[in-house]
Amino acid sequence: MTDRAGTHVVLLATGGTISSRALPAEGGAAVAADAGSQILDALDAPLAYPMRVIDVACEGSYLLTLHDMIAICAQIKIALADPTVRGVVVTHGTDTMEETAYLADLTHDDLSPVVFTGAQKSADAADPDGPANLAAAIAVAGSPDAAGLGALIVFAGEIFAARGVRKAHTFALDAFTNPDFGSAGVVTAVGDVVITGSKERMPPLPLPALPRDQALRVDVISAYPGADGVLLRASVAAGAGGIVLQATGSGNANPALCSAVAEAAAHGTVVVTSTRVSAGPVIPVYGAGGGRDLVAAGAIPSGLLRPSQSMILLSLLLLLGRDHDDIAQAFAVHGAAPAPDKTYDSLYVHSTRKAHS
Repeated sequence: MTDRAGTHVVLLATGGTISSRALPAEGGAAVAADAGSQILDALDAPLAYPMRVIDVACEGSYLLTLHDMIAICAQIKIALADPTVRGVVVTHGTDTMEETAYLADLTHDDLSPVVFTGAQKSADAADPDGPANLAAAIAVAGSPDAAGLGALIVFAGEIFAARGVRKAHTFALDAFTNPDFGSAGVVTAVGDVVITGSKERMPPLPLPALPRDQALRVDVISAYPGADGVLLRASVAAGAGGIVLQATGSGNANPALCSAVAEAAAHGTVVVTSTRVSAGPVIPVYGAGGGRDLVAAGAIPSGLLRPSQSMILLSLLLLLGRDHDDIAQAFAVHGAAPAPDKTYDSLYVHSTRKAHS
């Protein structure tokens, strides 16, 4: 990692609501339509930094695949290879912004920040929120104070670290939250960047080359009252290399799902247990089909990572050829509570050891 003065910020446009318009050809449905230059032209205030625009894609983020997200991250690395670039802004749909931003953060090996933003109102709305979000993201991407923070999401004036962030409302303008890791700062009404979060970073993981095909399958399967192992077994039969189980509570299921997890593990499919609960860690505490039995069956607790980002980390590790033990160690690190709060970490280690004993 090297320090960079940089002269300009790069905008990578990928589509999303910030670029969407209601089109007659689509029956009035909103679809991504505007190029990056059009998004930038919508700003009604002077730019904080000179900009260079690169159009990477133009589609709603609900259409993106892991292959597409790797391609976006590859473009980030290409942009940052230019020493005159002081930061990167990625305009992106909000539906899967938490996934792409987290992949970018996991593989980010540069001091220059990468800032994701978008909109909740389309570009042709009477009062679109995209221009203000973009202006704030540009200010953060160019700010010296944001150097070393990795990948960020800037939305409605708030700055979030990518790890742990999630979309919390379907239409509210303050769409994102990060309940376990908190806010990384704010952008004031006059465009000042105030960083309050820690700059503690984890060693980056390699970004794999774009696969020739999309053979890797990682499924997300929910535990719910009365759930059996049919869907989990179907995932294994379909060739899944990994499965994220969206469990209940602190990472619980039932005996039928535990049996299916054990079969999946014996087959070589890596199962990670996350939770549908919005905050708090996944810790193996309960028996009778609960979290301790899931760990005994071979599942890996996700810590503080929710299903969306657990899927990204698991997919990346599988693409890198990591085995079950390496993946378990990675989740113990990436899903750990932020320092100096080690209460959860010690409880996690103690409970996991008991579950395996």
